[in-house]
Amino acid sequence: MKKNTRTMAFIAIFAAINYVVFSYLKIDIPLAAGSSVAIHVANAVVVVSAFLLGPVEGGIAGAIGLSIADLLDPRYVASAPKTFFLKFCIGYISGKAGQKLGLAKAENSRQAVKIAAISAIAGLGFNVIFDPIIGYLFKRFILQINAEAAAIILTWTGGVTAFNAVICVFVSVVLYMALRKPFANLYGRNRR
Repeated sequence: MKKNTRTMAFIAIFAAINYVVFSYLKIDIPLAAGSSVAIHVANAVVVVSAFLLGPVEGGIAGAIGLSIADLLDPRYVASAPKTFFLKFCIGYISGKAGQKLGLAKAENSRQAVKIAAISAIAGLGFNVIFDPIIGYLFKRFILQINAEAAAIILTWTGGVTAFNAVICVFVSVVLYMALRKPFANLYGRNRR
């Protein structure tokens, strides 16, 4: 299989995994103005895909998979553009941090765990800061939700996003450590 075809196939596979994890393994929390937020580990899949495929490819997989999940769920359809941007950023930042810190060249498991955790924190930390801010601005100025309701949504979104990030750092490191060697053999070379 050619390199580009293989890469596109893995992007599609990870996009599908992201879709399934978010759509079927989440806890929804209804909020004001018909909005909703979810406790989920799909961002961990975005991070792992960035570690295994590369920053751009992993970001694209996460952006596509989670945007499709949003588009197919009436509670989240309005947030699909925000999701596409933020999930791409999570993947890109995590993957790029992993590359810069030498995740692919980690000499032992302990070093790989440390680099993977730092890289995951970088991408998910970005999301903790910008998801609530972008969500607030979107709800306030695009959807025209009043300031009080948008502020309540911001508070809940910020808390749930931070909670998700903590869980996703742990899950992404565990998944990465389990998949890094088998994936390197399957993918043909190590792209971390």
